[in-house]
Amino acid sequence: MIRFEQVGKVYPDGTTAVEGLSFEVAEGELVTLVGPSGCGKTTTMMMVNRLIEPTSGRISVGGEDVSAVDPVKLRRRIGYVIQGAGLFPHRTVLDNTATVPALLGWRKARARARAAELLELVGLDPTTYGSRYPAQLSGGQRQRVGVARALAADPPVLLMDEPFGAVDPVVRERLQNEFLALQSSVRKTVLLVTHDIEEAVRMGDRIAVYGQGHIEQYDTPAAVLGTPATDYVARFVGADRGLKRLSVTRIEAADLEQPPVARVDEAAGGAAARLRDEGARWAVVLDTGGGLHGWVAADALAIAGREGTVGELARRMEAWVPLGAPLKKAFGEMLQHDAGWIAVLDGDRFAGVLTPAKLHEALRRSVDADAQGVARDEVEFDSVSDA
Repeated sequence: MIRFEQVGKVYPDGTTAVEGLSFEVAEGELVTLVGPSGCGKTTTMMMVNRLIEPTSGRISVGGEDVSAVDPVKLRRRIGYVIQGAGLFPHRTVLDNTATVPALLGWRKARARARAAELLELVGLDPTTYGSRYPAQLSGGQRQRVGVARALAADPPVLLMDEPFGAVDPVVRERLQNEFLALQSSVRKTVLLVTHDIEEAVRMGDRIAVYGQGHIEQYDTPAAVLGTPATDYVARFVGADRGLKRLSVTRIEAADLEQPPVARVDEAAGGAAARLRDEGARWAVVLDTGGGLHGWVAADALAIAGREGTVGELARRMEAWVPLGAPLKKAFGEMLQHDAGWIAVLDGDRFAGVLTPAKLHEALRRSVDADAQGVARDEVEFDSVSDA
């Protein structure tokens, strides 16, 4: 969708902003441009909609050379979100959101209807917020309006310049989550500029890590964190890149252990005998449909003897995550609940448990898989859990 071919920008005073940029952004992909201030990432993004003109090379969007397109018409086809939203203070939220459709000649009723639809999509009730002015909104609400305005004319490409940088960390994380959920449904081709490696890793399908005026590495977040291409990238992502990688490594079925299980309607005495024979101190308790009900201690079953059922003695399971969740979420749940393992669910069904040893093994397999260019299940090494 977006292609850079040996693109450079040199200012009249001789300052080189970027040079030799060559990379592609696939349709529907979210790419984060990350690096220190002055490295050229914002210049790169602004050359796409010709707010800055390149001095060499070629940029194409959808196969069309942007230099051959009228810049005003080009910008109306590309959504643009900046830090602080950049809303018109004298216009209502609804009119701000309808700006681009109105410029494109949409009828007022249609433009306002589209604006109301987009406000709803970003979580702002148009009947409540549509008549308000930007000064009457919180920072997070203004940023949502900025995203809605950028999407109003349904552009295929979205440019985002530090879009969540002007809000506090709690609101920022919520906005990031909301945008990722939105992106999963609208699937725009997005270039997102940030100086924060955590945000780049969390948001991007791929990351372009900038040195001074050029890209040091262009790859998936997992690859950038697991196998930095240069010493510069390794220093930039930080010595704690292994911890950062937890957020982009997903839990797979092969990462799970299968503990003893008992059914809610099973007799306590029978379950106690079975766990004793297996040398197990506890069991996961499942309902009749294979869903997670809780867990039960072998001692509690033994004390109950022949009386009662497993379900009557089961305890609530506080720590669980869905299959496919990031390892970071699993690790956080373990810490929050002081748990030695957590349950993993595949939809409504119990899939297994993740232990600290298995979590570490999954992370190692992920790093080694990227380094070797193979799938995670093809990586072989001595496992701590097998010792």
